[in-house]
Amino acid sequence: MSVDPKYWTEARATGGGRNGLSGLTSGTLTVTMASPKELGGSGAGHNPEELFAVGYAACYLGAMRFAAQTEKLGTVPDNATVNAHVGIGPRSDGGFGLKVRLTVSLPGVDRAVAERIVERGHFICPYSNATQGNIVVETELV
Repeated sequence: MSVDPKYWTEARATGGGRNGLSGLTSGTLTVTMASPKELGGSGAGHNPEELFAVGYAACYLGAMRFAAQTEKLGTVPDNATVNAHVGIGPRSDGGFGLKVRLTVSLPGVDRAVAERIVERGHFICPYSNATQGNIVVETELV
């Protein structure tokens, strides 16, 4: 599979990585990073898992809208939501790994149609494609 990028962005991390500054090289976004208390950090900033959750939730909601429109599956309502829960912890074979749970709400959409939109969203979403086969991603339609 090849990818023909139509857009690129660039970010830089300084300091200690999980404890330092990260931001776009354009200067339009800078985030103070701090490991969460649960991992022995101060929790006085943001961490990569939070940023991953924000990006995945937004991208997946957009992918579902794209799927619904282009595949004529119906309409994703304006009040639709995606909550991305991202967990980090030690892997059984060493190092650290991630788990993701996406909670999707498509109010007023027929359950069968909503399930199809959720499925097609994973096919389209670059985050879903990047994580497929690499980490556990569970999707719950509420």
